[in-house]
Amino acid sequence: MTVSRVWVAVCCLAAAGGCSRSSPAAPSAAASSSSLPAPALLLPDDQSQLTMMRPTFIVANSTSPQAGKTYEFQISDRSDFSPASGQRMTTFIVIAHPTSIPEGPNGTTSYTPDFDLQPTTRFYWRGRVQAGSSTSEWSATRSFNTPIAGYNRAGELYDPLVNGATVGTRVGSTTFVSGKGLRIDNGNSYVRYQLVQPIGAGEFSMEIEGLHANAPGAKLRLFSMMDGTGNLFNSQYLLNAQYRGVNGNPDNCISFKALLGDPTIKLEPDLGVRTASIVSLDPSHAYFWRGTWSNGFTLTIRDGVNGPTIYNYGQTSEFPGYTYNPNPHFAYLGANNGPYGEEDGSWPGALYRNVWIGAGPRPQSLGSALLPFGDR
Repeated sequence: MTVSRVWVAVCCLAAAGGCSRSSPAAPSAAASSSSLPAPALLLPDDQSQLTMMRPTFIVANSTSPQAGKTYEFQISDRSDFSPASGQRMTTFIVIAHPTSIPEGPNGTTSYTPDFDLQPTTRFYWRGRVQAGSSTSEWSATRSFNTPIAGYNRAGELYDPLVNGATVGTRVGSTTFVSGKGLRIDNGNSYVRYQLVQPIGAGEFSMEIEGLHANAPGAKLRLFSMMDGTGNLFNSQYLLNAQYRGVNGNPDNCISFKALLGDPTIKLEPDLGVRTASIVSLDPSHAYFWRGTWSNGFTLTIRDGVNGPTIYNYGQTSEFPGYTYNPNPHFAYLGANNGPYGEEDGSWPGALYRNVWIGAGPRPQSLGSALLPFGDR
């Protein structure tokens, strides 16, 4: 059996590093033959929710009487089984392409990956058969979701939050809303993540629902990062993204603040930028908030994961050598400074899901299993 793993950086879930890059698998040289019946897919069932990261794929053997038949499987996070234009590199295997699998006994042939598939992801799979110089058409395509699961490892963290669990620590009053995510109930509550190792340049992104105009706080925080668990307000690595409420200078504006290890190295939109970013968010919409940092910070907000951009602004440090690199590195849904009474803490009622913190960009398909079947 030959197995190709293609067009992504290869890192199994159990690994902490050591990725290698594979080249795209070459198309089969055998000619397609309609006289060679394609195999029928048996398991996993179409649109199934799996409970394992290494499922076994089973097809019914082709009805052709030819001897020496072998089988080929494709498993992909794209329904067309092709890399997207400008595909981002990820740290997971998202395609498997085993070939030359000998026909199994008792009327079925199977394949089980020797690596974990990416969690919380919608995958697609199909199969075909080869006999001599002939290759069948591909079978019909089926889809399935991998387990809804989070993790925290060196260089990246993922937390779906829709399954009643979190890889972080809940502090104060927070509520899991079935199928929706985790709600921060008041300004003194939050979720805290301790990263396995500091990330000096990366992305912190998530979906947030429940946001509305005229919230009860001037500088309410949606997410934040710092170098510990003390008062965010006093950290020299303070970083937070805000949707300001009443008395927000101005009300209902989007803003952020980041310190790069020194209180004089501060990145923050001025009044003119804040005034241009006044927006009345709809509490029924899930907005995608994405912060990226290195020697600066940029905040991007979209109406939905793939929806229109409603905010995109960033600043870069004018001082060489200053980067955002807290050690230890803690991240928060909301912020921990509310109880200290110095500026506002978390955004009360914000509902979070599909959280990513990583040294690289969020894998494009991560979280796709959270969508209804037919939406992707």
